[in-house]
Amino acid sequence: QLQASGGGLVQPGGSLRLSCAASRSVFSFVAMTWYHQAPGKQRELVATIKYDGSINYEESVKGRFTISKSYAKNTVYLQMNSLKPEDAAVYYCNAEQAITGENYWGQGTLVTVSS
Repeated sequence: QLQASGGGLVQPGGSLRLSCAASRSVFSFVAMTWYHQAPGKQRELVATIKYDGSINYEESVKGRFTISKSYAKNTVYLQMNSLKPEDAAVYYCNAEQAITGENYWGQGTLVTVSS
């Protein structure tokens, strides 16, 4: 249902853009969310974009990360700028289906921030 990509190795201060391609129209989702999970830690919400375009960010990424979605490509993006070592994690995308509330997860993409 969801295919995440775009992770990689980047130096501190660098940028990456993650993509999460959905197999169905993003119109069918109430919300699409990026989470990250660092080794030994719980999965945490990074950013959410809802059906009405409203957006929420985790406090530590405000001003550095931007979530957006493309209806034409059925894809949600996470532009990550000014990356810090503490941003390193596996990033997962999630989509909540309208009406049913069913949740879908992408397979995760690894972001490494290191010099």
